[in-house]
Amino acid sequence: MKTAPSFNNHIEIQQKALREPSEVICGNYATNGILPKSLEYTVSGDFLSILEKLKVTLLVSREYEHLVIALNVKKNKLRQSFIHLPHPSGIAVDKKTNKVYVAATRNPNQIIELAVTSVPSSKIDEKILTPSRVKYYGGAYYFHDLAFINGNLYANSVGKNSVIKVDFNSSLSDKVVWSPLPAKENTCNHIQLNSIAAGKSLADSYFSASAEKPGKYKPGDLKFPVDKKGVIFHGKKGKVAARGLTRPHSARFYKDKLWVDNSGYGEFGCIENGEFSSFVKLPGWTRGLCFKNHVAFVGVSKVFQKYKVYAPGIKEKQQQCGVYAINMKTKKIIGYIEWAIGNQIFGIETISSSACDGFLHTKVAQSTEQEIKFFSDYSI
Repeated sequence: MKTAPSFNNHIEIQQKALREPSEVICGNYATNGILPKSLEYTVSGDFLSILEKLKVTLLVSREYEHLVIALNVKKNKLRQSFIHLPHPSGIAVDKKTNKVYVAATRNPNQIIELAVTSVPSSKIDEKILTPSRVKYYGGAYYFHDLAFINGNLYANSVGKNSVIKVDFNSSLSDKVVWSPLPAKENTCNHIQLNSIAAGKSLADSYFSASAEKPGKYKPGDLKFPVDKKGVIFHGKKGKVAARGLTRPHSARFYKDKLWVDNSGYGEFGCIENGEFSSFVKLPGWTRGLCFKNHVAFVGVSKVFQKYKVYAPGIKEKQQQCGVYAINMKTKKIIGYIEWAIGNQIFGIETISSSACDGFLHTKVAQSTEQEIKFFSDYSI
């Protein structure tokens, strides 16, 4: 029979608990399955030089690994930093304030606001993204994508087949403002409504989904039909604007044209005359998309064996987890970064590198004295 810890041992455990700033944010690394190898990467082509030329810090969510990665390049040297959050998915950047918002889809759901700060006395010179506010929601919201539309933050609630307008100044759960389905059908995930192509208004925006309407099987069921069943909805009409996609994600506008990841076929392309036109095919499940000048950053993920039926067009046995930079003028791949033991990417966004260097932590290790002092002294 095991002997119960003494009272003094309990006190010692309690005194040592939650001293690591990273644990306060999202528990310890080991519990979340985060290893030093999680950050190991290889870079190909001119991926680093294009980030530096564009003067951006690239933000990437690796959802099942509970990681948000920041990639910042100076003098062709990459600074990779991270924060760990519970199953992060969509990312949105407020270009006016440089605040970053991340959807975290574990139950309860969270939308996390991060602001740039620095503490000169900590001897850490970088401009660091640090959590400033968090809003909680019931897990039924099941958030995926985030987007700014006319200065307001919106989130798509997959669990409610809808879009909500996020109000950080209210403690109340935000209500549905748009859905392609009747309210009576918005009680659970029927169509996997999972991304927002932000227009000038909600009516001018478009939304991707894996199905047009509820069917016999729901997303998550392996019998849920996906091949060519995906659609793009029009915000104003609430009707289908394009068909024939397979598990589409990450709908975005670029030069007045609607672009989207056709995930189930590992493609990135655009919508032309109500149909998907492939631009580039990549080695894995395409998800995550953003544009900067003439460059598209496209995420590619490994397909989970359990859900390979959701990816009928991906035949590569060796898939990647990474981000590709694609020249939109020449249709050529500029370069890419790959995380060897990574699996699923969801969101990709950019923030000005002059405004933000990324996150504080660069290693999966115990915080240094300087890092602890940073969290002791920072203010926003």
